Amino acid sequence: MIAIAAGHLINDTVQNIAPAMFPYLSRDLGFTFTQLGLITFILNMVSSTLQPIIGFISDKKPFPYALPIGMTSVFIGLSMFAFANQYYMILIAAIFLGFGSAIFHPEGSRVSFMSAGNKRGLSQSIYQVGGNSGQAIAPLIGAFILDALGQRGAAVLLLLVAIGIILLSYISKWYARQLRLEKLDQNKKKILISSLPPLTKKQVGIALLLLFTIIFARSFYTTNIQNYYVFYLIDHYDLTTRIGQIFIFIFMAFGVIGTFFGGSLSDRIGRKNVILLSVVVPIPLCLLLPYLPLWLVPVFLIMIGTLIMISFSVTVVYAQELVPSKIGTMAGLTTGFAFGMGAIGSVAIGWLLDTIGIDLTMKIISLLPSILLVAFFLPKDRVNKET
Repeated sequence: MIAIAAGHLINDTVQNIAPAMFPYLSRDLGFTFTQLGLITFILNMVSSTLQPIIGFISDKKPFPYALPIGMTSVFIGLSMFAFANQYYMILIAAIFLGFGSAIFHPEGSRVSFMSAGNKRGLSQSIYQVGGNSGQAIAPLIGAFILDALGQRGAAVLLLLVAIGIILLSYISKWYARQLRLEKLDQNKKKILISSLPPLTKKQVGIALLLLFTIIFARSFYTTNIQNYYVFYLIDHYDLTTRIGQIFIFIFMAFGVIGTFFGGSLSDRIGRKNVILLSVVVPIPLCLLLPYLPLWLVPVFLIMIGTLIMISFSVTVVYAQELVPSKIGTMAGLTTGFAFGMGAIGSVAIGWLLDTIGIDLTMKIISLLPSILLVAFFLPKDRVNKET
């Protein structure tokens, strides 16, 4: 569990170098907000469209050694990203990064599931904490490495990715052994026992639609904070780029804390209850964020980051329990959809920024979390007393 979380940290650190570089690409190369958004769009769309496909294939025939192959693609993409001097080369680099992420996430989630026992929420949280920690680290890399070295500073992470390839190779060997053991003893075949009551296909379909609506609103909002809120901080509060990146780190870092406790909490009080907790409390905080004095901004970022991300791993487990025979497919669909919505959100918000300006865009995006209230209509799950 810890090893796959470490691999997730490395993967998502690199995936989020692109948005961490946005202020410097805008400053040094003169890219528009729409051009910046297109970089994230391509990266996330490649990842989001391929993840459910890879998850579906791995449900049929798991391929343990896909993990280091995916990280190798990340290595190639990062190398190109660090040294490309033309816009189209950066877009090609984004394709390699997206492809590596598409391979990693469904297979990584499967490793998390195989090692979970009856602590599925906790296991998924540990796995997701690795990824969210990588997302949180990226703004710090922007603030202290990219700010000093520029685009070439991204090459510093190549050593980290090389370590990731070695780590995932060892995980793949464990993964392969587990598969061989399952073949020897069919009674140990991993079939998830759902905490949800029996549901019709129509009810499952409606529940998945509601879940994807939640993922859509959460992804749009967090993409805005991660990719563009730094520009609002610079423009509205006259902060430096470095200090602005530290504010983004605060949001992401407390999102990691929320992610960790969310999974464990869902094992105790139920998946739906945790999703509701992540919905109800952050809405007024998000609405108020664009209107705050500077001294209150980090306080609100801490609260929003913690609470809105508390359901991040829980939505993956909830989807898997809606369709318990398709572990990889559901992991690929939920995380892939989150990446896809982040991709669309990045382009849409970038276009809004170019069209109507930073101030009005931030106020419009602050309304998005209200959509999360659809969580009240999700089927209620039961708590596993053994946890």
